Amino acid sequence: MGLKRRTREEIRNLLTNIVRSKLREYKPETNYMPFHYRLLGRDRYAMFSFIQSMNTTFGISIWEQVAVILAKSAGFKAERQYDLLGSIDSETEKLIQTIHYELRAGTRQVDKLEEIKLIRNSIKAGESRKDPDSRVDLFVKIGDEENYFDITSAKPNMKEFSALKLKLLRWTALRLSQDKNVKVFTRLAIPYNPYHPQPYQRWTLKGLYDLDRGEILVGEEFWNFVANDDIYDELLDVFQEAGNELREEIDKKFAEFRKRSD
Repeated sequence: MGLKRRTREEIRNLLTNIVRSKLREYKPETNYMPFHYRLLGRDRYAMFSFIQSMNTTFGISIWEQVAVILAKSAGFKAERQYDLLGSIDSETEKLIQTIHYELRAGTRQVDKLEEIKLIRNSIKAGESRKDPDSRVDLFVKIGDEENYFDITSAKPNMKEFSALKLKLLRWTALRLSQDKNVKVFTRLAIPYNPYHPQPYQRWTLKGLYDLDRGEILVGEEFWNFVANDDIYDELLDVFQEAGNELREEIDKKFAEFRKRSD
């Protein structure tokens, strides 16, 4: 079916508003960086700094907000920056640490459903309270399945992948501490494949994540999943449309950087 017109407009408006706000508020860094300025030029460094600032904005809010728009358009319940409340008893914490250690050591074969089952059987009912891992980037309820996403950078290193796996295990326990019968699935989302057109280089994931069951969704897998439709190419088109609309404003801002460096 593809993207609805209203959904396309909502995403395009979100993107243009965010970039325009950034253009209005952005001020080049005032740090004195003589080597960078002489090698790259003060204006080019200011442009680079602005683009880096936009990259941060993508990670902080754009991915999450676009995902919520897509999920709600598909009729799903969705929320960003969701607080997953609960508490984990000491025995289940010990179980989670054991599962995590054995996966890292290669002595346990990854099986997401088995991990959920073990945690479900162990967890005790607990208080509904905040935990250091309570904040979830994206929550999407599809049918009776609750999906909890951490949206991460395109190229996490092995240490980061390991820490994220532990977080996903703990999210499962937090939710089940409130309802042992709920259908819960915790996932990692990577918004785009930096190795395109080659497959995502998943050597760093081997043994930690259940790739066959979608514990990690990369690029179009993620966007099509939350939208419940094959919309990835259309989504890229919306970003292109927003970029075309903003091009003159961005060029004008960069021209200001050049004037200031003269």
